[in-house]
Amino acid sequence: MSMAGEEHPAPARKAPALHGGGARLPDWLVRNPLHAGWLWTGSWVLLIVADELVDLAGWTWYVFVGTAALPTLGCTVAVLNATPRRYLRPAKESVLSHFFVRFLALTAAFLVWGVSVVASASISTTVQALAGDSERAVTSLGLNLLVAAVPLVVTILWMALIIRCAWFLRRLRGWRQAPEGMRLPKKFLRGSPRARRVVVGLAHPGLLLVAGLGTSILALFLGAVELTLNVME
Repeated sequence: MSMAGEEHPAPARKAPALHGGGARLPDWLVRNPLHAGWLWTGSWVLLIVADELVDLAGWTWYVFVGTAALPTLGCTVAVLNATPRRYLRPAKESVLSHFFVRFLALTAAFLVWGVSVVASASISTTVQALAGDSERAVTSLGLNLLVAAVPLVVTILWMALIIRCAWFLRRLRGWRQAPEGMRLPKKFLRGSPRARRVVVGLAHPGLLLVAGLGTSILALFLGAVELTLNVME
């Protein structure tokens, strides 16, 4: 029972559900996330080409390359980080394809080993010819070459990581812009289905290969040219 004159607090109103996750995404982006990703990458590629023609500051080239690959890389990291390994469907491959893929991997490993042996011998001869008989000069030039080669090695490993991520994306979501039956954890962007569609659309294996791997090849080419010029000098 309530006494006369006693005030009762008003019932708390329920907060409205935020279906957009607190941010309103454009409808055209939600409908066509992959097309938006291609437009983004293509626009920055044009800026990269313009940078080469106009010859702007040297650091702008790296900013353009990183920005071109940023959306698909970020979405790929989000999707793969939220997806346990058990969510991937088992690969349906024959015994012949299994052994053939291993054969190709071993052949590629042998070629890489052979190239590394030849490159090591060539570098050793070049260092000895440039430094002469001075042990200190040989060591210093060798360390300089090692430091200069680190960005190239990191870029190659990064390219391998991009290929591996694209491979898992292909198995996880396929090539469709809006894949059906994609096995993502239910808690992944549960309160924002529009953002979920955009993230899944941008995490596309083809877009990742073009934006991530393509820009990495450009970076590798540029690094190789700079390293060659520095060694020749």
